Amino acid sequence: MQHDLLKNKLRQFNLVQNEMNIFVDENIPLITVQTLQKLGHKVLDIRGTSKEGMGDDVLWQKTQNEKRLIITTDKGFSQNRNMHNYGILIVRQKHQSQSRIHIGVMHAVQQFSEKEWIDLLVVVQDSVQSVWRATQS
Repeated sequence: MQHDLLKNKLRQFNLVQNEMNIFVDENIPLITVQTLQKLGHKVLDIRGTSKEGMGDDVLWQKTQNEKRLIITTDKGFSQNRNMHNYGILIVRQKHQSQSRIHIGVMHAVQQFSEKEWIDLLVVVQDSVQSVWRATQS
């Protein structure tokens, strides 16, 4: 029953029409990576490569140089919310599971176009989604 509910919920996410460059950290489920790729996004997933485990500063520079939306469970990236960026999506749930992370990511990604993600921080929590726009000085 719960599996069927999850499958039905995921079907609605086939509406994404814009292609984005995305980086996912190792805590984002592989099903999410595969779904994003099937929707036409260019997803960089470095798990299992020599770059896995790189420091947050190096990772941040890489995602910015490559103009990628970063999808992570690491709340530390929120410190970059007032810097120019190509989008930061942080999933923070009390009881994180792969299916809950997947649904949270897919729901958030489909809400904004690639241009709308620029300078945007979205934090997905259990029942709340918070959105911040970087302030430009």
